[in-house]
Formats: sequence, structure tokens, C-alpha cells
Amino acid sequence: MRGFLFYLFAFVAAAESVSAKTPEWDRAHELYQRTEYAQALAILDRIPEKDVDTLQLAGQCHFMRGDYKQANEAFEKALALAPRSSELHRLIGTVYGRRAETGSVFTAPGNARKAHQYFEEAVELDPNNREAVANLFEYYLEAPGIMGGGIDKAETLVKHIAKLNPAAAFHAQAQLESKRKRYDVAEAELRHAIQVAPQDVGRLIDLAKFLSDRGRMKESDEKFAEAARLAPSSPQLLFARAETFIQQKRNLSDARQLLERYLASPLTPEDPPREDARALLSKAGG
Repeated sequence: MRGFLFYLFAFVAAAESVSAKTPEWDRAHELYQRTEYAQALAILDRIPEKDVDTLQLAGQCHFMRGDYKQANEAFEKALALAPRSSELHRLIGTVYGRRAETGSVFTAPGNARKAHQYFEEAVELDPNNREAVANLFEYYLEAPGIMGGGIDKAETLVKHIAKLNPAAAFHAQAQLESKRKRYDVAEAELRHAIQVAPQDVGRLIDLAKFLSDRGRMKESDEKFAEAARLAPSSPQLLFARAETFIQQKRNLSDARQLLERYLASPLTPEDPPREDARALLSKAGG
């Protein structure tokens, strides 16, 4: 069920949209942003009367620790207090999506269908919820038709994405074109995304990784170098460049240095987990 991978950045973006209610929540949120999830949960657990914000943050901490059952329970309790929350529907959908990824062949289809249901409800409740639209797009793109997916469905969302984030719409169209194996068109869409958001290092990384996948190593390296000039200390860039080198089985010494810098960086929930970086470092002989 690896096709049901939902981008983590779309999950964690919600952390910034919640406003603090108490000094305890504020401290827990600060710890969450530093990826100190266990410490954040210890503070949240001591809050006697847990409101929606407290339960949502607790769910996010559990999710980031890979405890999807606890995350689901926390989000469901929050949803009972705020049943019209688009964001909570989205977060529950993300949990079911991850459970579909990691579960058995017997449980994965059911969890995937639940993810689909919650993502659609999240978008219905708030069509301007960017992360919900992104999650639904990813579901449509990756899930088989028997479970509600389909390229045609994904394509219907691109115009909607364009209203919310033009650069993201070009990237979404590129994903569609890659799925259709129309790689020249996909590349053009990625380049359009860079033109629309020239200061967004993520768009340069998208193109660099695409070029690498197409075997165009020199051009890929040039785009990574361009991204490094724009944001030399970006953890996202350090991880992506190292991962690409390791996938290509080249420049492994450089990959190890990049991962060591990554592990020493002040990471946030938007960055890949340190465990993933350590696993890559092991593959690179570090």
C-alpha cells in the first residue's frame, strides 16, 4: 500500500494554524515545533480539562511518533467537540492514510476508504483548506479506482488548487503528467512552478529530483546547486540532495556530509524524521 503515501508537510502544516489557549499549550506547541514530541505530550497530559486545541496538538504529537491509534483517538475526541472542523476531518484522514500504508493487506483497503471519506468531507467543509485539497488530490492520484481514486478525479482538482496556490497547481499538473508518462510536459510544469515562486526552494528541489529520476544527473546537480545558493542551510535541501545521491549510488561521501549537517540542524515537524536520515546515513556507509 505504499502508493497511499500522503506528504507529511501537508499533515504538519496544521500545527501553525492553531492558536494557543493556555501557557501549557504554548509550551507544548513550542516543544512540538522542535520535534520534542514526548516532552510536549507530558505537558499536555497534565492539562485537566482538554479542549479542542489540546486534543489536536496531542494527536499531532502521537502521529509524529508513529502512534497512529493514539493519534486517531485524540483527533476523534477533538472532532466530537468541533464536528464541523475541516482541519480535524483532514487530520483523521491523514491518520487513516498512514494506517493504510503501514497496515496489513486485510486492513489497508478499509483504512484507505476511510481516508478518502475524511478528505472529501474536509474539502466539503472548507474548500479553502489547502492541505485538505492537497491530501485529496494525492489520494485521487495514487489510489486505484476501486477505492475511489483516479487520474481524472485528480485532474478536476487542479483548477481548484490553482485558486489557492498557483505554484502548487503547476506541481500537481506535473504529477499528473508524470503519471501519464508525458515527461516533457511534466518538466515544463515544474519549470512554470519555479517561475511563479522563484524564492521557494522546494520548487527547485522538485525539479532537481525529477531530473535525477530521468537520468539527467548534471542538470539535476545544477538545480540542487541553485537551490543551495537560495537556501544553503535548508534541512529540506540537505535531506533531498543526500537522498538523491544515495538513490543514484554516487557521491556517497557528499551524501554522508549532507546527512550529518541535517542531523545537526534544528529540525521542525515539516522536515523528515531524524530516523529517516539515520537510515539513509547507514545506506551511505555512515
